[in-house]
Amino acid sequence: MLDDLFVASDKDEAGEETGARPSIPFDYLSVADELHSGRIKVSGETFTAEYRESGSDLAAEFAALLDQAKLALAGEEAKPEERLPPIDPEAIAVELGLDHPVKNADLGRMRRSFAFANHPDRVAPHLRQRAMIRMQVANMLIDEAKRRAVAGARR
Repeated sequence: MLDDLFVASDKDEAGEETGARPSIPFDYLSVADELHSGRIKVSGETFTAEYRESGSDLAAEFAALLDQAKLALAGEEAKPEERLPPIDPEAIAVELGLDHPVKNADLGRMRRSFAFANHPDRVAPHLRQRAMIRMQVANMLIDEAKRRAVAGARR
């Protein structure tokens, strides 16, 4: 069926085939076969270890992100009647509700509700840069909370 779609899209305005084929050969059935064959082994412990290792230098990552954010927002001025949302991690953590103990299952809900209210596509154009930074900080905070929850559950 996918091949039929590719062939149908390879016709020019006169209805004649142009001869162009997809640049990446793709056979859905062979990919599905490979996935279901069991030849690909995925260990949950491997992913957990990689996830923990990726958060090892979170403090440096936060510092770099905040420095970059301050530089990017240096020229931004608020309208007198408008209060700009904060970009500091402590204020965002309080806004997320990470200032008190949270269940691991609630972190996904927190991420979605924060994104719904603060995603750059959902804010005014002049606040998009700030919203992007807020989303990055919030995602880093939630990821760190998940790491702590996984580490706490293993003890």
